[in-house]
Amino acid sequence: MQWFGGRESDNVEEGSSSGGGGRGLIFGGGIVGVIATLFYIFTGINPSKLFNAGLPDQSQIHQQQNRKVNGSLSRNEQFASVVLAGTEDVWDSLFTTMGRTYVKPKLHLFQNEVDAEGCGYASSATGPFYCPADQKVYLDLSFFDELRNRFQSPGDAAAAYVIAHEVGHHVQNLLGVSAKMEQARQQLSQTQYNKLSVALELQADFYAGVWAHYEQQAKDKGIVINRADIDSALVAANAIGDDRLQQENSGHVEPDSFTHGTSAQRMYWFKKGFDTGDMKQGNTFANIRKGEEE
Repeated sequence: MQWFGGRESDNVEEGSSSGGGGRGLIFGGGIVGVIATLFYIFTGINPSKLFNAGLPDQSQIHQQQNRKVNGSLSRNEQFASVVLAGTEDVWDSLFTTMGRTYVKPKLHLFQNEVDAEGCGYASSATGPFYCPADQKVYLDLSFFDELRNRFQSPGDAAAAYVIAHEVGHHVQNLLGVSAKMEQARQQLSQTQYNKLSVALELQADFYAGVWAHYEQQAKDKGIVINRADIDSALVAANAIGDDRLQQENSGHVEPDSFTHGTSAQRMYWFKKGFDTGDMKQGNTFANIRKGEEE
């Protein structure tokens, strides 16, 4: 994936957030941190409650490379900024076509832990996440090391998929889907809500694919995506399916506890978004089983 020289977004910020300590719904990620995922699987507790957890040693080792040096952006910071800019261009165009205004999200880079306004404290272990309350994507750049080393998903395209997935949650927020999820959480059983959560996450995967579709076709080649990059993103999607994570860590699979979808579903919906670029085909709530059937 080529991205050097691409436009950098003006909507990237660093440091701690002055959050109000609220506990809104956190929508996590294209690849939610494995610690948070497993905690949810085995306890049923929302990953947003994993506050103040310790940093993995790998994160501590690589913190320095993710900091600004002499006022310049690190490679990871620059990469995240360019990818965010790419999502801004694509979604601004698509929203204009729909007769809507695309409000750009902020990408908040942090280290160790963060107080997200309206969503409360979260640690690096939570993984990348989106907070609808402040319309920000939260990312500890050390997660890219986790992606490469723990999930065996190296390459910039896999990391771009993660950012595009979280921006997909922002798109859902602007379209009113997030508000409906918040309402449903108060009315449904945990098993019923989990099914909606799967649909929500698969739609964010679909939107990540839509972004890649239009990014590949863009005349301004700030980011160049090829077939190998799509394959890399699919490898990442496959690595973090609920069924695969459960099988690898407990030896059995519990479908009622799924919150993000199976490996097959995640790959299917990302690829469908990439192949079609048609937002109308991303109704995962109506077609929740389709990813399993194809």
